[in-house]
Amino acid sequence: MKKIIFFDAKPYDQEFFDAANKRHGYEIKYIGGRLSADTAPLAAGYDAVCAFVNDDLSAPVVDLLYNNGIRMIAMRCAGYNNVDLKAVYEKIHVARVPAYSPYAVAEHAVALILTLNRKTHKAYNRTRESNFALGGLLGFDLHGKTAGVIGTGRIGQILAGLLKGFGMRVLAFDRFPNADWSAGAGVEYVSLEELYRQSDIISLHCPLTPETEHMINAASLAQMKHGVMLINTSRGALIQTQDLIDALKSGKIGFAGLDVYEEEDEYFFEDRSGEVLTDDVLARLFTFPNVLVTAHQAFFTKEALTNIAETTLANLDTLFRDGSSVNEICYRCNKNSCLRKESGKCF
Repeated sequence: MKKIIFFDAKPYDQEFFDAANKRHGYEIKYIGGRLSADTAPLAAGYDAVCAFVNDDLSAPVVDLLYNNGIRMIAMRCAGYNNVDLKAVYEKIHVARVPAYSPYAVAEHAVALILTLNRKTHKAYNRTRESNFALGGLLGFDLHGKTAGVIGTGRIGQILAGLLKGFGMRVLAFDRFPNADWSAGAGVEYVSLEELYRQSDIISLHCPLTPETEHMINAASLAQMKHGVMLINTSRGALIQTQDLIDALKSGKIGFAGLDVYEEEDEYFFEDRSGEVLTDDVLARLFTFPNVLVTAHQAFFTKEALTNIAETTLANLDTLFRDGSSVNEICYRCNKNSCLRKESGKCF
């Protein structure tokens, strides 16, 4: 029986993976602590590691895992910017979950939009204190407004459809536009500059790469409408947070809905309610009445967690069987030639 060690495991991870594992039969050890140089030696004696978004898979940790016999890492998430892909290459196979429930993330983006606009979070607290006044709760109709969707993978496409359902005009930007989809969906591809200029609401749905890191910055914010709503359910580092704060102070950003934050790894997924918040930037965000921060929960639905568990374990099945997986990743994935597509394996 193959043995898998999970890092940064929460009770909900154990619940859904134990259910899925009934069909796979692995021996699983759940570790609450994150993967780091200090915890990597715990992987000794196991056949594979299962890691999450805030685990440390830098070169030193990769070397420790490799020296402890680990040859497979299963990421139970879509993102892998925390993995040093060059360090694992030709040492450890890495697979991810490229799609779990795009509906979950797109619907959470809509939840942020509606909550910020209609201020239901404030109304909930007011009425529980018998305050039924409407002052300060004024919103606006989504119908007839313009939304800009940056990144039109599955999540971006689903969000565009949801926003079209509200009667919004939807603009989109993607480095690799999908003309067939946009024509059928009634979505117009435009330049990034045009999207910034025209959109009343902008939602980010692109991966974190060297090209997209801090794409929302002082220069791009200056191109946006005054009072624009900005939504981010993708990766925190897409936004230069200090520039966002400056734009909130000036009124350039009228609303910000953030499910991710560029320095989130110290806080998100953990209960820090009994501690002093030492991140001054995050604390500053909390002072704005027009900012809503959720703790990277966009993916957090029953359907998504079921899909994550099933896909992660299926990735391990194929890796153990023949050393390959359709969801394997390597640092050459974005090159013109893909060895995995040609031979079935990244190395």
